[in-house]
Amino acid sequence: MTRRPEAGVTLLEVLIAVTLLAMLSGGMVLSMRTGMNALAKTTARLNENRRTLAAQRILDSQLQGLVPAVALCGAGPEQPGVRLPFFQGEPQAMRFVSSYSLQEAWRGVARILEYQVIPRTEGPGLRLVVNELPYTGGLAAGALCLGRRPDPALGLERTQFLPIRAGPQSFVLADNLAACSFSYQESLPQAPFVRWTPVWTRPEWPRAIRVEMIPRDPAIARIQPLTVTAPVHIDRAPLLGYVD
Repeated sequence: MTRRPEAGVTLLEVLIAVTLLAMLSGGMVLSMRTGMNALAKTTARLNENRRTLAAQRILDSQLQGLVPAVALCGAGPEQPGVRLPFFQGEPQAMRFVSSYSLQEAWRGVARILEYQVIPRTEGPGLRLVVNELPYTGGLAAGALCLGRRPDPALGLERTQFLPIRAGPQSFVLADNLAACSFSYQESLPQAPFVRWTPVWTRPEWPRAIRVEMIPRDPAIARIQPLTVTAPVHIDRAPLLGYVD
C-alpha cells in the first residue's frame, strides 16, 4: 500500500482546531462563572430576606411577650427601694422584661430587653438593635431604674432610667433605615378612643407598642422591614399584689 504524500494534517489546521477548542473552553468557563455569580447573588438575596423575616418575627414575639415586672428602684443596703412598673418608653429607646429571648425563644427564662435606635457605622442611615440582660427579679430591674422624677421637657413626673448602651453583644434587628421610632398606645379614662404617644409617662403598661421602620433603599426585590404593632396582653393592675 502506497502512502499519499498529501495525507495528514497541516500545522495551520492544528492551530485552527486548538483555537476553536480554546474559544469553546473559554465560553464554557465564562458561562459557568456567570451562573455561579448569579447563584451567589440569589442565595445572598434569599438569606437577606430570611434574616429580615426572622427579625420581624423576633421583634413581634418579644413585644407580645412583655412581662408585668416590677422594679425596686433605688434599693440599697439600708433602703428597700420604691416599687414601680418596669417599662421605659422613649421615641428611640425602650426597655422592659419579656418572656421571649433570642437564645431560648419561648422556652427560656425572662430577660430584660433594651431596644435602641443608633446610627450606622458603615455609612448613613439608622440601625435598630436590642440587648438582652438577665432578669432575676425586682433588684435586677431596679438597678436600671432611677425612680419617678420630674421631666422638665414634658413638665410632668415620670419614671427615669439609666441610658441604654449598644455594644458588640447587641443584636441588629433592622439595618439601613431612613427612620425608626417607637410609640405607645394609651387608653384615656372615660373616653371612647385611644391615642398613641412617643413618650410613655403613665405609671402602668401601654395597651400596645408600635415600632415604625422606614428603609433607606426600598428595593422591590428585597423584603423590607415593616412597621410592627403588637398588643400588650396585660390585664392586671400595676403594683397590685395577688394572693393565691
